[in-house]
Amino acid sequence: MGVRKRESADSRKEENKQISFAKLKNCPTSPRKMRLVADLVRGMQVEKALQILKYNPKEASNRIEKLLLSAISNWQAKNEGKRVEDANLIVKTIFVDSGFQLKRLRTAPQGRGYRIRKRSNHVTLTVDSKIN
Repeated sequence: MGVRKRESADSRKEENKQISFAKLKNCPTSPRKMRLVADLVRGMQVEKALQILKYNPKEASNRIEKLLLSAISNWQAKNEGKRVEDANLIVKTIFVDSGFQLKRLRTAPQGRGYRIRKRSNHVTLTVDSKIN
């Protein structure tokens, strides 16, 4: 690895130490269905987002709720001595990327086979204080 590449990697690592985030990888839900739920909580306060996710009937909301709780606990680990209620935390960014696809064949009429793509996704959620 070159010097410039190492220095940029080190600076990226230092920036990530200040950010509180959580990642969910290889979640077996289609990215489109996950984005519908992610769009509901983007930019909201954490308490309000948790309530919305708790009462949302979609299956993806349970997974994002767990991810949000993980991001909050990561924030607490990095900011010892501060309370979550006083920090006025918000969901700064949340984005859904597509993961791997399992490709399967389903039998079809006249000897054909239709391709089925079982999709998965990766979700990244960042939590930050509104005061910053």
